[in-house]
Amino acid sequence: MGTEEIIQRIAISALPILIAITFHEVAHGFVAYKLGDPTAKMMGRLTLNPLSHIDPWGTVLMPGLLLVLTNGQFVFGYAKPVPINPNNFKNPRRDMAISAAAGPATNILLAFISLMLLKLVSAGALEAGSDASVILTPLMLMLKAGIIMNIVLAAFNMLPIPPLDGGRVLMGFLPLHQAAALEKIEPYGFFIVLALVATGLTNYLVLPIIQAILAVFSLF
Repeated sequence: MGTEEIIQRIAISALPILIAITFHEVAHGFVAYKLGDPTAKMMGRLTLNPLSHIDPWGTVLMPGLLLVLTNGQFVFGYAKPVPINPNNFKNPRRDMAISAAAGPATNILLAFISLMLLKLVSAGALEAGSDASVILTPLMLMLKAGIIMNIVLAAFNMLPIPPLDGGRVLMGFLPLHQAAALEKIEPYGFFIVLALVATGLTNYLVLPIIQAILAVFSLF
């Protein structure tokens, strides 16, 4: 992949990924707030300003570096996690699981909205003809990127490995003893995830989830 193509891909992907991670993190904090934990609100994280959620290394530098080093074949990144204090919940285990599930659920909703908008824009492009293609073509590419990025972000976060959302949801359903054992993995969770990505094992874990979501979307 040439430099020009990498720049074009970044230009198309930047806004969709910022929207995806921003809404993902705000969803965590908003649901936690509704369940009784004001931590995210007090720390100014219930905002749609992406600057409040960007991690300089995990959101910008690392994905950009990987995009260049792998010739556009592999990108991995993360946002700044929204702070949640489960001690403020009435039912900490249940409410923590609900707050965790809110992120992937929001990404799936965003992907569906992007799909509906893509259908509308595509129909408008056909009616408008070539004159509108200069504006509508980049918009359609961004909507397509938004669909894929939100689905991938949701599917990846569903992996049952803490601190990913799937791990937190699983801890909310497991018996206390098993949940405590899973929680001990959390300090090493990031390295486990990196190892799974590096070895390609995530393809076998994440792709089935992505395919299932796309199969549902194909009905529309």
